[in-house]
Amino acid sequence: MLRTGIWFIYFFIYLIVVSPALLKARYLKNRGKTEELDAFILKKSSNWARRLVKLAGGRIHVRGQEWISDDEPVLIVSNHQGNFDIPVLLGYLGLNIGFISKVEVKKIPMISSWMTYMGCIFMDRTNRRQAVKSILAGAEALEKGQNLVVFPEGTRSKGGPVGEFKKGSFKLATRSKVAILPVTIEGSYNMMEANKNKITPADVTVTISEPIRIHQQNPAISDQELADLTRAQIAGHMSEKTVAL
Repeated sequence: MLRTGIWFIYFFIYLIVVSPALLKARYLKNRGKTEELDAFILKKSSNWARRLVKLAGGRIHVRGQEWISDDEPVLIVSNHQGNFDIPVLLGYLGLNIGFISKVEVKKIPMISSWMTYMGCIFMDRTNRRQAVKSILAGAEALEKGQNLVVFPEGTRSKGGPVGEFKKGSFKLATRSKVAILPVTIEGSYNMMEANKNKITPADVTVTISEPIRIHQQNPAISDQELADLTRAQIAGHMSEKTVAL
């Protein structure tokens, strides 16, 4: 419990301490200094995420980094085991990334401001019309060079097998024609969800797979086919123990 308490105290204090940096982010955005803004946001967000992971005792092992490229934007598709997936991706991919996030997060002070500068897209899944608008906004952001992360399971698996992928998320790829970067996260649930939400040290393996480009070459492929193909690639990197659960 002590580690959990310290972690949450640090989480909020750090946000307060770095809040003046939002002024610099606003300045860079207003001046149109896109490259400087991207570098600034990457540094701040990755440092914050790594500190949170290390304070929790997380030991992150990344494989497949050769598939990461700065030459093109990508839709990063990942399975979703637990709450630590987000800081793990933020801290250890080495990319400027925004997330497709539920709209409720916009109500959280400071966090929503940072997410806006990161290029996150907020989606109201209870409103179909607004959800469609969010998908279109996300596709446009990808076309303009923004990397986006989506968790198409829609909920945390908490260590169970990779759930079915919702096909709607893949409209981001078929509309924008950017490559899909599959990412498999294994072990993150052990840092929190497996311990009745007590933060506990654990090993987490992040496996980055070869980008999927079939939708760039075959416009006839359906969102469902693309979802199934991506899920199979991500699930294929899970250990036998996890797959058997």
